[in-house]
Amino acid sequence: MTAPQVYLKKGREQSVLRRHPWIFSGAIGRIEGNPANGDVVEVYSAGGQWLARGTYSRRSQIAVRLLTWDPDETIDPAFWRRRLERAIGARTALADDPSTTAYRLVHAESDGLPGLIVDRYADFLVVQFLTTGVEKQRGPILDALGDLLSPRGIFERSDVEAREKEGLPLRTGRVRGKEPPHLVEVLENGHRFWVDLRSGQKTGFYLDQRENRARLPAFCEGAEVLDGFAYTGAFAVYAVAGGASRVTLVEASGMALGTARQNLTLNGEEIGRHEFVEGNLFRVLRRFWNEGRTFDVVVLDPPKFAPAVKDVERAARAYKDVNLLAFRLLRPGGVLFTTSCSGAIRADLFQKIVFGAALDAGRDAQIIGYLHQSADHPVALTFPEGAYLKGLICRVW
Repeated sequence: MTAPQVYLKKGREQSVLRRHPWIFSGAIGRIEGNPANGDVVEVYSAGGQWLARGTYSRRSQIAVRLLTWDPDETIDPAFWRRRLERAIGARTALADDPSTTAYRLVHAESDGLPGLIVDRYADFLVVQFLTTGVEKQRGPILDALGDLLSPRGIFERSDVEAREKEGLPLRTGRVRGKEPPHLVEVLENGHRFWVDLRSGQKTGFYLDQRENRARLPAFCEGAEVLDGFAYTGAFAVYAVAGGASRVTLVEASGMALGTARQNLTLNGEEIGRHEFVEGNLFRVLRRFWNEGRTFDVVVLDPPKFAPAVKDVERAARAYKDVNLLAFRLLRPGGVLFTTSCSGAIRADLFQKIVFGAALDAGRDAQIIGYLHQSADHPVALTFPEGAYLKGLICRVW
């Protein structure tokens, strides 16, 4: 049976020729056939030149997500298995490292599998099906993951807003094997963590910060550290490992803060010498400033302030506000670790925001390092939008 055909408007084929994986609905001139959500479609230029093959979405502004530019490559169960094998094989070094048992195995577009996330947590996998294309292939993908990795269980966390944009219902639950326990213990660079796979943030843990966390201990010997947006205390565990004398963890979720206590204890730390503050970080930092408190190191790992381009202006104000407060709280010679996971905030814009915060705080600062997502969250050269996590290490005077 002939697949439906998508013809682009004149002059709109350039991004496809550059192998960008997205085609927006506004670039489409006409469609021949009646593709359902998730169906494979053939993509042609306005002049009738075959360009690529991908999956179709009726509801999303991203109407086609491209899978192959090879006219001879069929999109069948063997295709999905090959792509999974390639992605898993690229993480062999992590799989062979006994000191790390939590990492990303499949990173959506940048692994040639748009809309699919697969994370490993010890003997369990957590999956997210974020688009109609991978949703339609859910069975073959889960079967292939089971065959290739033999996990104890696979848990689905398709509970994110992206699915609603595709017209898909939110869904969570066990899909293969055993149900994960309430908390799963994992290792990251030899540090131990409890992770809530069933209801924790993202798929349970901020795996994309692994390499950034590993840089923190070098600045923490004897330091008083403020861990802002602490979540379950991962940065705090690394700070203590680096010799921090005291860590103040600030987190809005009491449940996450409770897990942070457990994680410090799990790593042999006496939590009595540390401070756990439940509350809004902006308000807490203002209170600390009014009380005259200062710190040697401040870590800022905020949530996504700008989910979309329309949110950039509001998010920029929030990023500036929280960084301004951090600059005011740092002792001369102190260090600021500051990040943004908002894809809509470009790295150059984020640097300008942090510069403005330092200026308004009356502090001099030097960039002594750049932060980015870990290597298991790769960025395809054809998909610069994949570089969502950015950050700075600043020495502050």
